[in-house]
Amino acid sequence: MYEIVKLALKRPYTFTVLALLILIFGPLAALRMPTDIFPDIRIPVISAVWTYTGMQPEDMAGRVIYAYERSLSSTVNDIEHIESQSLPGYGIVKIFFQPSVDIRTATAQVTSISQTVLKQLPPGITPPLILNYNAATVPILQLALSSQKIPEQKLFDLGQNFIRPQLATVAGSAIPSPYGGKVRQIQIDLDPQAMQSKGLSPADVSAALARQNLIIPAGTQKIGKFEYNIKINDSPDEFDKLNNLPIKQANGTTIFIRDVAHVRDGFPPQINVVRVDGVRSVLMTVLKNGAASTLDIIAGIKKMVPKLKETLPSDLRLDAVGDQSLFVKAAVSGVIHEGIIAAALTSLMILLVLGSGRSTIIITASIPLAVLSSIAALSAMGETLNVMTLGGLALAVGILVDDATVTIENINWHLEQGKPVETAIIDGAKQIVAPALVSLLSICIVFIPMFFLTGVSRYLFVPMAEAVVFAMVSSFILSRTFVPTAANFLLKPHDEVALHASQSRLARFQRRFEHVFAGFREKYRVLLELVMGNRKLFVIGFMSAVMLSFLLVPFLGRNFFPAVDAGQIKIHVRAQVGTRVEETASLFDKIENVIRQQIPKAELESIVDNIGLSVSGINQSYSNTGTIGPQDGDILISLREGHAPSGNYVKVFRSLLPEKFPGASFAFLPADIVSQILNFGAPAPIDIQIKGPNHDANLAYIKNMLRRVEH
Repeated sequence: MYEIVKLALKRPYTFTVLALLILIFGPLAALRMPTDIFPDIRIPVISAVWTYTGMQPEDMAGRVIYAYERSLSSTVNDIEHIESQSLPGYGIVKIFFQPSVDIRTATAQVTSISQTVLKQLPPGITPPLILNYNAATVPILQLALSSQKIPEQKLFDLGQNFIRPQLATVAGSAIPSPYGGKVRQIQIDLDPQAMQSKGLSPADVSAALARQNLIIPAGTQKIGKFEYNIKINDSPDEFDKLNNLPIKQANGTTIFIRDVAHVRDGFPPQINVVRVDGVRSVLMTVLKNGAASTLDIIAGIKKMVPKLKETLPSDLRLDAVGDQSLFVKAAVSGVIHEGIIAAALTSLMILLVLGSGRSTIIITASIPLAVLSSIAALSAMGETLNVMTLGGLALAVGILVDDATVTIENINWHLEQGKPVETAIIDGAKQIVAPALVSLLSICIVFIPMFFLTGVSRYLFVPMAEAVVFAMVSSFILSRTFVPTAANFLLKPHDEVALHASQSRLARFQRRFEHVFAGFREKYRVLLELVMGNRKLFVIGFMSAVMLSFLLVPFLGRNFFPAVDAGQIKIHVRAQVGTRVEETASLFDKIENVIRQQIPKAELESIVDNIGLSVSGINQSYSNTGTIGPQDGDILISLREGHAPSGNYVKVFRSLLPEKFPGASFAFLPADIVSQILNFGAPAPIDIQIKGPNHDANLAYIKNMLRRVEH
């Protein structure tokens, strides 16, 4: 391997250019790589949303979902597992696939069987809506639409038909239908007395509407030298003109719809209520979908919001809540900051120990080159900049200097023997090439087991291992090429260096440091002699301390990932089953008052309530909070910067809220993007499922288990 050192000394400009290329392509790769909180977790999910208005959950599960799941298992390849949820009017089937699946083939298979199975299902049911996403698709931003003048049905209409289609153009975003508001619906209010007096029934009104409100393409008409598009006046342009449609003639008099009914712009009974700081609102949720960066998605959404406001009513407020980019930026910048501090402290220690500014410059320059080389390699493999890859690089910073430090220190030792610079470089490289290679392999082999991990762990830890291994290999190559080249340019023969440096401030500081360090080394030698003279006593004492330390294990707790405080608290509230959505909203008012009493006003950013089932099956497919009816709802509490620990407030609410509201149950769900991704689509880190052929026995068993788990 030291032959490459000779080549570096003969072709110094070649390796200087190599270092410059790393300085160019490394930052370019870093700027173009997506930045996210975690690596891309590539376990795809296809969701099929079945809709049959009015069907009860039991019928949906038995008559639709069961037949569909049975068909999936025999026709779709690479299924890892299937989950389904039956709700009033909706059935959501989530198909989780193996990581190696060809998702295009899987989508085609799911779509084809969804059409074929229709013959076995209740008549009139429509094919399901097929959604593609992955298990790490989580909400990253919410837009709240509110107004003092615009009614809720108009807010929902603006969100569904004007804002949502434009937001969906942002790459990597998934935009479900709006939450809250009232679904706009053209309704006909019948007057029973007027209908009775004219001998009409609701069926007559419905038949008249179906007969006359038609869309019939008429084609064109050629008149003279022009050809005109012909429109038949059988579908009014404005809904209030439906009042003028005739129903029938009686005694020479035409009876119109306006005579027995009134057509108006209305809405069906509201089943989903959203409030932002107590104001009725509509909530647009932006979910991360695909390989796009969380930061890029949120930046694209925020860039589009001012353009949207230009086309929306002036009375409409469009506010961003639950912005996860703040946490992602803080997490990523925190890791980068720690890495820079580690590099600076490492360089300082090298300067103190070696006492040579030139040597420190060479070693310090090799650190960013190795890091940038690793970033370029990660970019080529399709990885992202995230807390795992950046954490791996920060972890490697202290190790990266080993190759360069050993090389420079050995060169300096040969220079002290009076050798010329080039000879000292070659001799020094020859001596350390084997130990350096063994050291490289020993460090890299530690990370090899990570490549055999499966599931979420593999997607999290393999990029970190790659970052460390690429940086270590780059450091080894640079220590054989760049470091000798730079040393040949910067280092001088030992006598010349000693003559010029003996009177410098650095030399005087170095001598003082070495004097202090020599005293420390002497004390360590005395301690070592004392230990070696009492080996049995030391071994007994040391092993006793080790064994006693195991007594602390029960107090440490266990977790898959360290807890984070993103300044958000999410509470799922369930009132008594069957409670009307209006009563649930009243309960949420009281809960909000308790929350505001516990959290100081200076720390509270906003409180968002999402009560009841959404009107869209798409939303139910993306949702993982456990809402199953009008008695359910979620409360998202956002705290300002500089707030007290969120965990302290959660601890207070866990005991206070059940005490204040004994008829309701409370669950504290993950609000930050880290916990939501690591929960992998489940509302909690621990998900207990009971499976068996007997529904009643399953229910009894899980109730018994619930009582045990609660303790």
